[in-house]
Amino acid sequence: MASATDTSVVHDIAIIGGGINGCGIARDAAGRGWSVFLCEAGDLGGATSAASTKLIHGGLRYLEYYEFRLVREALMEREVLWGIAPHIIWPLRFVLPHHKGLRPAWMLRLGLFLYDHLGGRKKLPPTRVVRLRRDPAGRPLDPRFVRAYEYSDCWVEDSRLVVLNARDAADRGAVIEPRTRCISGAREGGLWTLTVRDERSGETRTVRARALVNAAGPWVAEVLQKVLRANTPASVRAVQGSHIVVPRLYPEDHCYIFQNADGRIFFVIPYERDFTLIGTTDRDYQGDPAEVRASADEIAYLCESASAYFTKPVTPADVVWAYSGVRPLYDDGASKAQAATRDYVLEMDAPADGPALLSVFGGKITTYRRLAESVLGKLAPHLPPATARKQGWTGDEPLPGGDFPTDGFDAQVAALLRDYPFLAPATAARLVRAYGTRARVLLGDARRAEDLGAIFGADLTEAELRYLHAHEFALTAEDVVWHRSKFGLRLSDVEIAAVERFMQTLAAQDAHA
Repeated sequence: MASATDTSVVHDIAIIGGGINGCGIARDAAGRGWSVFLCEAGDLGGATSAASTKLIHGGLRYLEYYEFRLVREALMEREVLWGIAPHIIWPLRFVLPHHKGLRPAWMLRLGLFLYDHLGGRKKLPPTRVVRLRRDPAGRPLDPRFVRAYEYSDCWVEDSRLVVLNARDAADRGAVIEPRTRCISGAREGGLWTLTVRDERSGETRTVRARALVNAAGPWVAEVLQKVLRANTPASVRAVQGSHIVVPRLYPEDHCYIFQNADGRIFFVIPYERDFTLIGTTDRDYQGDPAEVRASADEIAYLCESASAYFTKPVTPADVVWAYSGVRPLYDDGASKAQAATRDYVLEMDAPADGPALLSVFGGKITTYRRLAESVLGKLAPHLPPATARKQGWTGDEPLPGGDFPTDGFDAQVAALLRDYPFLAPATAARLVRAYGTRARVLLGDARRAEDLGAIFGADLTEAELRYLHAHEFALTAEDVVWHRSKFGLRLSDVEIAAVERFMQTLAAQDAHA
């Protein structure tokens, strides 16, 4: 396969942006036989895609804004995505208490009836009524809450979903280049000519393509105006969403969805075994998306919101980690940030005498696969005929490591423990949750713990770092401990510094290879 550094190569599609949308498009396109080049200025999935609430869900609250098409599509995708990635996606049960004075019970029942029946649910269990004074779900809550509704959605390891799409795209021939910034682009001779810069070495080169996708997320408008100098209007509404992580608030596995008096909802979800995730906020954001941080006001807001429901208060002093991201929503003129549409909008600029440009606005992590199909449907008339798989294939073929049944997780862990008996059960479960069947690639022919090399803290080994570098595009400690995993919650600053030194060693070895 020719390298992207070969200027004689013309790719069918070039993609700017390595978040979930860009990587999802790359996977689908490569699987259909088109040649793909993708560049990402930072780490894959390192911005908005890493800052989600980590849910594959229909979006119950979007029904209030009559987003029926979006909710139906998202509901249908839950079981599809669970089926292709059962290692990083699994079902959750959400408890929604009835709060007197807020949304009435009839509205909640109607919304959940639609939620159960709108999206072709087959495997996920339906809604049920919960009597909080008799159910374990009521134990952590203020006793004034007596009735609730429990429904299904799914969890996703969001950053890993991005990386696995990128890995599968690369396995199918796509050129995936993180830490590579597109600094200019122009239509020349019927093609897009892009100048890209390696953000580590500073070297620049030229990439050519028949069509261009701008999937730069919060930077979609900046790419249009400053990089491509296009005349396409950029209707972007930047909305900040922040989350906090605190020590685990309750022992049970169920999640909560709570209402606030300001009309917003927020989630409380068991997280990484020992913690609880609380979020999100919704507020308009001005400034560089790369500099977004959870503000003290947002942290206090989430703590106060949770404290209104739990018997034990949640305070800012309890917060062990906070993260924030900027959602690049399509600006539909909604007056409030939480009311702005989460649906995606695709803007095509395809002059008769030049190559096509398609820009992606908005979207949800849940509907990334359907978004990719829509993008390629619009671009197909501007590309050579597809030579491989047909539209829809990404919903049938598993992502890397996901080639086992949705109910097969425990069997995978048991088999890994049988073949690698030196592993601790918790480590085996974590490896299957992260890598699925590819945990065996990571472990290789190891026959004892020492064969996995040095331990950097918790159960993070040299073998795992080598795997992440070789197979999952990880280049820095941050890539490893916050994006490919959440080891950052368990490792000390000294341990993370040791991870960084090791990753630099691997990068140096690449440079001299």
